[in-house]
Amino acid sequence: MSASRVVIVTGVSSGIGRATAEKFAKQGCQVFGTVRNLSKATPLSGVQLVEMDVCDDDSVKRGIQFVMNSAKRIDVLVNNAGVGMFGAAEETSMDEAKWMFETNVFGILRTSQAVLPHMRAQRGGRIINVSSVLGFLPAPYMGLYSAAKHAVEGMSETLDHEVRQFGIRVSLVEPAFTKSNLDANSPHANHKIPVYDADRKSVSNAVAKNVGTAPEPDGVANTIVCAAFGCWRMRHTPKGQATLLSKLRRFMPARPVDQSLRKSFGLK
Repeated sequence: MSASRVVIVTGVSSGIGRATAEKFAKQGCQVFGTVRNLSKATPLSGVQLVEMDVCDDDSVKRGIQFVMNSAKRIDVLVNNAGVGMFGAAEETSMDEAKWMFETNVFGILRTSQAVLPHMRAQRGGRIINVSSVLGFLPAPYMGLYSAAKHAVEGMSETLDHEVRQFGIRVSLVEPAFTKSNLDANSPHANHKIPVYDADRKSVSNAVAKNVGTAPEPDGVANTIVCAAFGCWRMRHTPKGQATLLSKLRRFMPARPVDQSLRKSFGLK
């Protein structure tokens, strides 16, 4: 079934995006993977790399048009490209917050707007937006990242209502910590406020420990492929911690969830 499918995956330089593009290619799909700089990108077997910066309107339009010129259709868009940020909300500058939303929210809006006319014309398609468990369960010192993922979740649900009349469906994939550059190397807010130092260090150590024991991106990639080709559901959580956290958030009272969350990050 997937042999004739044309798939775009944004942000395939490493981590979840790279693993996802590989999975689609092994399914026999025609896969296009976007990178910000082709000259610095590492080739990926079975994947045609496309230079695209999701923060730039013209770059996105050129990238999507290149795919259309090459493949004549787009069946699946996976919005994976994203950035992380670590720091207290009070420490995060307006420029840092804008940078976060520019990539993680407006980048998804740009690529979705660019592919939707083609999907509407062909009367079908899937858009898979990579969110996070922080899209439904905020974590301390990752407030702006959590806010961006909450925005992605709201936008995705709304978009699905609007485009299903054209045979297009939108889904979310919500991974937990994963061995990836995003989780391991997220920049810290530049401005540090000393009163947050102790708690920030505790949370930073907890994050590093979680990333160190986190699964490889393959599980998330498998979930994305299932979301693209399986029966439609709005939310998909990879097996393991993400599924557990989703159930805890849904079924447990807020107070014990809050207490458990603080304990897991070493907060009193």
